[in-house]
Amino acid sequence: MFGRLDVTWVVLIALAIATVLIPTLLSRALLANAVVLAFAAIKGRRIVLDYLDLRAAPALWRRLVTAWILILVLFAWFAAAATALM
Repeated sequence: MFGRLDVTWVVLIALAIATVLIPTLLSRALLANAVVLAFAAIKGRRIVLDYLDLRAAPALWRRLVTAWILILVLFAWFAAAATALM
């Protein structure tokens, strides 16, 4: 009934709504930032795997793109943490 792209679309919409709600629900800025960035990493990976069809690609490419997404998210979190701690 529902294909993989449909499920991914629903997950992306749910994560987008959660991304908007999280900052108001969590009072600690760094924790809220970490949760929002984790949602961004999940969304990025779902988009890459399902919409860009990397799921059918060799495992090396999937690992490289996933590592790239994680590096971007970690860099963004460390930049936000450094700014908050100054």
